[in-house]
Amino acid sequence: MLRWSVSELARRAGVSPTTVNRFEREITAPIGLTMKALRQALEEGGVEFLNGDAPGVRLRKRHLPG
Repeated sequence: MLRWSVSELARRAGVSPTTVNRFEREITAPIGLTMKALRQALEEGGVEFLNGDAPGVRLRKRHLPG
C-alpha cells in the first residue's frame, strides 16, 4: 500500500530488515515491542488498521490544501 521496501519499513520502525522478512514470511512472530514499532511506522505512513465487522487495513484519506 505504501510501496515501501523491507529496508524502508525496517528503518522507519527501528528494526532490522531481517526482522521484517522473518515476520512477512511467517517464520517468527515479532515480540510486542517490535509489533508496536511496525504498527506505529505503518500508521505514521498513513495506514489505518480496521477492526470490527470487516477487519483489515486501508490508507487514510489525505487532505490536500486548497
